[in-house]
Parts: sequence; C-alpha cells; structure tokens
Amino acid sequence: MIELKGVHKAFGLKQVLRGVDLSIPKGESMVIIGGSGTGKSVLLKCVLGLIEPDSGEILVDGQDVTLLKQGSADRDAFLARFGMLFQGGALFDSLPVWQNVAFRLLRGSLKKPKAEAREIALDKLRRVGLTPDVADLFPAELSGGMQKRVGLARAIAAEPEIIFFDEPTTGLDPIMSGVINDLIREIVVEMGATAMTITHDMTSVRAIADNVAMLHGGKIRWTGPVGQMDNSGDPYLTQFITGSAEGPIETVR
Repeated sequence: MIELKGVHKAFGLKQVLRGVDLSIPKGESMVIIGGSGTGKSVLLKCVLGLIEPDSGEILVDGQDVTLLKQGSADRDAFLARFGMLFQGGALFDSLPVWQNVAFRLLRGSLKKPKAEAREIALDKLRRVGLTPDVADLFPAELSGGMQKRVGLARAIAAEPEIIFFDEPTTGLDPIMSGVINDLIREIVVEMGATAMTITHDMTSVRAIADNVAMLHGGKIRWTGPVGQMDNSGDPYLTQFITGSAEGPIETVR
C-alpha cells in the first residue's frame, strides 16, 4: 500500500532522510521507531505530501505522491483516503466534541448533511468507548485520555483506508496508554486498514505492530515482524529497545 524508494530530505545542511527504503503491505500495521530527531515525523509528512522529498519515490497504492499538486482534485481525493491521530490530540477548542469528530464530514468532498454527520460522530465516539453525553462538551472539559479517544474517533470517522498514528500514547498514564493501544489494534484489524505509527514507546510497539522498522541516521536500520525484534542481532535496535546507554547510538552525557 505504501512504498518508499531511496527517499532523501535535507533542511539546509541538515540531512534528515538519507535514502529511506520501506514497504508497508495493505492491511498491515507498521510501527516506525527511533530516537527523537531521527526524522520519523518528516517521513510521515513526506508520505502525506506535506513535505516534498529532495529525491526518491513515494508510492501509495501505486500512485506517486510527489506528482500530486497542492489544491488539485486528485490531491483532495488522495488525502480523503487517510485518517490521522495527532500526537497532541490537535482538537479544535472552539468546537464541541461531535464537530471535532465529524470535522471532515462537514466540509469538502466528504461533506454530509449535519444530522448525518452527527450520527456518524456519535457512532465513532461509542466505538472508542465514549458515551453520547460527551458529544456536546468542549475539549477543555475532557481528560487527556478522553481527548485522545476523541482524536481516534475523528481519525476513523471517514472510514479511511490508511491511518497514521503520531505518538498515540504521549502524555497518558500506563493504564490509559494500554487502553488506547488496545483500541488502535482492534480498530485497525476491524477496518482492515493499513496503519503507520510513529512512536518510541516500546509497549505501544508490541501492542500495535505487525511489523517494525527502525529509523536511524536517516536510513531504515532494520525492519521485520514484531516477533523477531528482540532477537534481531542488530546492535542499534537492541540498544534502542533495551534503553541501554551503551551501544552504537551516541547519547549526550
């Protein structure tokens, strides 16, 4: 579903991506791990077309992302295939919960009548374990875990084929993190969606992933099934998943 071939991206003299090769099969959950500042978010933004790579190919279901022009009908149709759970929730403070969930359904090419959009929003809120009385509250009236669930409901509201999860458990306690991980796994399997998750939370990796890819030094160091991660034999991956200060990944002391 998603294929990257030799993707490079630099910002001035800073080389972030240095020839990334990665393949994500349709209907599978790929989790990309790596330290802060290794380019995980840049990679995601390149796939979405928010950042243009300097070279290389990015194909989504065979379509070259780099050829889609901003504002074109083809690009709008392309983006309609995606859902996204943002790291900080990214809910609109001035909109009630149901309008946050139905945001894409109230405008653009996916626009539906207001009453229908609200019903879909209520259904998605129920899917993530929130009751209908939450729908007319505002984000500020919700706990962090509830806000994350609303963000997840919004990500799946338009029945996307591909869902991106950007650090889905950041800022949550261990119990709520487990709840969110379980919800993500259930929903991705239920929808048959292709998922791409960025995280450095190894608990999330083990709960969500079918396959894992480690990004370091601008390249994919290792990729394979999550079950093979602990015995990969790759010193970079081993150091990362064990949290050791000793190894090939340099640490600031």
